[in-house]
Amino acid sequence: MTILFALALSIGTLAVVATWVVLGPLAALHVQIWQAFIAWAAFYHCGGKGAGFKNTLVGMIFGATVGALSVLLAGQLGGLGSFAAPVAVGIGAAAIVLAAHIPLLGTIPASVYGFASIAGLILLKGLSPVDALLPTIISILLGAAFGWLSESIGGKMAKA
Repeated sequence: MTILFALALSIGTLAVVATWVVLGPLAALHVQIWQAFIAWAAFYHCGGKGAGFKNTLVGMIFGATVGALSVLLAGQLGGLGSFAAPVAVGIGAAAIVLAAHIPLLGTIPASVYGFASIAGLILLKGLSPVDALLPTIISILLGAAFGWLSESIGGKMAKA
């Protein structure tokens, strides 16, 4: 079986499982399937395997934390009026890029995905940045784990 077909089967089947887990057992925790899917895609974008898993987790969780802090900062910049949120986002984006000098935080796209993920949860669910952080981190962990699992199963199916 080709790797593409094996991954299609693996990812498609596991997407059913991941969606069921998020909409069922984890629903009360505000875990989001769309955040998990972003982390799943980031796993592959970061090269897969152990390094992709690590870079996805570290980058996305860092980005989510910077995103939460940016929203908190926007609340402190009230004197800027309608520029408070844009300035806070700009500071957060600059922090993500500057942090890339640290090798562990060098995967800028993964950090941006994390930033966007928490911002989306805050905007869609109306959660505070503090309340949105844990569900976002759980979603990231879940998505990266499903990425690793789908790659592993797909690889074994392709070899068979």
